[in-house]
Amino acid sequence: MNERNLLLEIVTALEERGLGHDEYQFQRVIDIEALEQLVDSAGADLEVRFSVGEFRLCVTQSDVQVLPST
Repeated sequence: MNERNLLLEIVTALEERGLGHDEYQFQRVIDIEALEQLVDSAGADLEVRFSVGEFRLCVTQSDVQVLPST
């Protein structure tokens, strides 16, 4: 099992960009457990992209990135 805490990585990435902890509710946006299972079981080329408020994220096996707005 992977020791990665994906939820913590996502929260940290968003808060570093200025999103306050009271501005999101992940249970309304994404199933974190399902995302962890998907990313852990997929190949290295898999990217899962989704939005939280005005922020777009890209999650891979090794990284969580907040993408620039377009």
